[in-house]
Amino acid sequence: MKTLKLAAIGAALFATATVAQAGQTFDAVKQKGFVQCGVSTGLAGFSNPDSQGNWTGLDIDMCRAVAATMFGDASKFKVTPLTPVQRFTALQSGEIDVLTRNTTQTLTRDTTLGLIGAGINFYDGQGIMVKKELGVKSAKELGGATICVQPGTTTELNLADWFRANNLQFQPVVVEKLDETVRAFTAGRCDAFTTDKSQLASVRTTLPNPDNYLILPETFSKEPLGPMVRQGDEAWFNVVRWALFAMIEAEEYGITSKNVDQMLKSNDPNVQRILGVTPGMGKNLGVDDQWAYNIVSQIGNYGESFERNVGQGSPMKLERGLNATWRNGGLMYGWPIR
Repeated sequence: MKTLKLAAIGAALFATATVAQAGQTFDAVKQKGFVQCGVSTGLAGFSNPDSQGNWTGLDIDMCRAVAATMFGDASKFKVTPLTPVQRFTALQSGEIDVLTRNTTQTLTRDTTLGLIGAGINFYDGQGIMVKKELGVKSAKELGGATICVQPGTTTELNLADWFRANNLQFQPVVVEKLDETVRAFTAGRCDAFTTDKSQLASVRTTLPNPDNYLILPETFSKEPLGPMVRQGDEAWFNVVRWALFAMIEAEEYGITSKNVDQMLKSNDPNVQRILGVTPGMGKNLGVDDQWAYNIVSQIGNYGESFERNVGQGSPMKLERGLNATWRNGGLMYGWPIR
């Protein structure tokens, strides 16, 4: 009996310690008054600064959504630009609170780094871009080619896997920073450039003559991109995950930045819970009940963010594809806010 009592006491102490640990990042963010987000060093459509240093993009909107959830103000964030090699160390060390940089979620990253993915905000796949003058129409014609790739990425591993599986040889040209990789490709140091297809489309819009470049049809991999946080802090993990789900759910229920105030009068119980008309959902996250209202009113729903940054309202003009809602044939499926 004594042993059982001691075990019970030990379990209670462990649970208490776990709860205390769980709020560490949440409490630190609240105390300093802003969210520190890790982003790419500059990728049009995802995270890119303008001439005044104002950052915009799909991944920036993810960061802003977390800020809106925590503070009711989407402007309360700062960014730390990171290369692929730097990103995980920055999150592990606490230099940043959340990695909103376009990062592929994989088993290895979820189980060996002390980090965990909090959701997917863009479904992508890896491809290859070439100059049209090369006369290549398929990646299978690139045997013996030199290919520019960034180190420390799933891209580097996928490239080797695909060429090996197709019995083709290639010569990697490894360059760490994206802008340097693009310069190497356009200067002719490599025959082709590989990364996620969305990134290739983004890069192509920045080149002097975009029509001179071709993204080949092959898709080498699945690249589910989304935010990551440190493991062991469930309170913070929930804030990041549900900020994303709120944007997806808002689109599904037709709640936009333009009609969100009108939707406060909706009789739909789902809409009432999303917008905080029905109380309780904010308390469960440790934030204000109008957290999702603040996201949508200041940033928009997921569809608005997509179209503005990478869709038809942007220079990239990407189709929704896999990033459409599940009702429209895509994979975007927010969990119920209830």
